[in-house]
Amino acid sequence: MRTTAKDFFSSREQEDIKMAIMNAELDTSGEIRVHVENNVSGDILDRAAFVFKKLGMEKTSLRNGVLIYLALKNRRFAIIGDSGINQVVPANFWDDIKSGMLNHFREGRFTDGLIEAIAETGLHLKKHFPYQKGDVNQLPDEISFGKD
Repeated sequence: MRTTAKDFFSSREQEDIKMAIMNAELDTSGEIRVHVENNVSGDILDRAAFVFKKLGMEKTSLRNGVLIYLALKNRRFAIIGDSGINQVVPANFWDDIKSGMLNHFREGRFTDGLIEAIAETGLHLKKHFPYQKGDVNQLPDEISFGKD
């Protein structure tokens, strides 16, 4: 039984999620991160915003970073987009992404839910922040994990 954030996803699943991020970022200057922790105390959006800043996601040149945050034992998750992406996506965009993830999560398909959310986010990043000559990957593509 998987009991910690670090072993929730198998090595193969972690690699699949990383590849989804790499593919989603292929034709955009946008950045996507996934962060997994066991627990969250307090407001999930506050914690996700804290992690967003801790990971340096607000430092992207076009403010187009997106964090998908999961708190496993609480069975909660959030998506945080930086100001650049939030200005150009429809008002209900993140709620729609979360709804799609939730459908997968309810069936225990966490990797599929993340990969679908990453791909959908990548399409919007590509549309609004297309790759420009000289763009570099500003943030790691691997999943980051909380301490517990």
